[in-house]
Amino acid sequence: MSAQETMRAVVLTGHGDLDKLEYREDWPKPVAGPGEALIKVAACGLNNTDVNTRTAWYSKGVTDATTGEAFEGAADDDATWGGAAITFPRIQGADVCGVVEAVGEGADPGLVGKRVLIDTWLRDWSDPLNLDKTGYYGSEINGGYAEYTKVDQRYIHPIESDLSDAELATFATSYITAENMLNRAQVSEGDTVLIPGASGGVGSALIQLANRRGASTIAMCGADKADQVRTIGPRAVLPRSPEDLTAALRDAIGQETVTVVADVVGGAIWPQLIDVIARGGRYTCAGAIAGPIVEFDLRTFYLRDLVFTGATIVPPGVFADLVGYIARGEIKPLLAETYPLKDLREAQAAFISKRHVGNIVVTHD
Repeated sequence: MSAQETMRAVVLTGHGDLDKLEYREDWPKPVAGPGEALIKVAACGLNNTDVNTRTAWYSKGVTDATTGEAFEGAADDDATWGGAAITFPRIQGADVCGVVEAVGEGADPGLVGKRVLIDTWLRDWSDPLNLDKTGYYGSEINGGYAEYTKVDQRYIHPIESDLSDAELATFATSYITAENMLNRAQVSEGDTVLIPGASGGVGSALIQLANRRGASTIAMCGADKADQVRTIGPRAVLPRSPEDLTAALRDAIGQETVTVVADVVGGAIWPQLIDVIARGGRYTCAGAIAGPIVEFDLRTFYLRDLVFTGATIVPPGVFADLVGYIARGEIKPLLAETYPLKDLREAQAAFISKRHVGNIVVTHD
């Protein structure tokens, strides 16, 4: 193939360690088909789905916290977010900011030249509300860890913003996940929302998006990240793993309960999280980075009339809402660091180490 027909890309060749991510300079450049647009990728943010898919952490054979390393006991046939096998090789990366370079037959030529973000959830447009007919960009189809990507034009959202490409690439996965969690838990003005893992991409998004609704947010994070987390406006910041969460809440805000816990952490602290939810309160979850297997006292659940919701697949329209928040300056990016695409392994290692606040992005600068 000629240079015009190839591109640089990082390709996932199978489940395993970081060496399964291969940087290539001769990968076939995609061509926009009917109804599709070809996007020149400017930046692509990292996310936990990529790590969990690579390591097969989603497999029911895995009971440990996410580490970024391959797991014994993982099975290929249930190793993705949807509990199914993934096809290799695969270009991952869902959080794309780029410019439309060309469109296929039947697609809108007015998109050419526009800076865009991509809705991460893929739908059967004849049955768009069917959760069993959804896919994820960068999982079921190739994503944005490449110079070019193509996607159905219905997933493309033009964006007008003074933010940089790298800053815009921090939003998609984290913020759409957070907004879906808040929607599922019906968070509104007057709620008090406890957010474990508040320094991460989803956690920091939850603070901003819950504050936007008029809720009061209580962040939990490591002491070394507390000052940075305070800059995005939580009512209080608690330690990541307090010995007594009830006492920590009482000391920080003068009350021992919250109306909502929005969790992506899980792990050993989980029983304490449930214990501080007020009667009739809600728990919503979109991750378990500290461990998926937890101690669950059913008496706490039913005697307090609690409501639990899982939050993964995002309904149509929510991504468009998010783009509006960005364009109006109602939320801000937290760009921790950028890496060139060829250093994606190093970028993912830094992402896994969780020493940053916000998100890490790869670029083509």
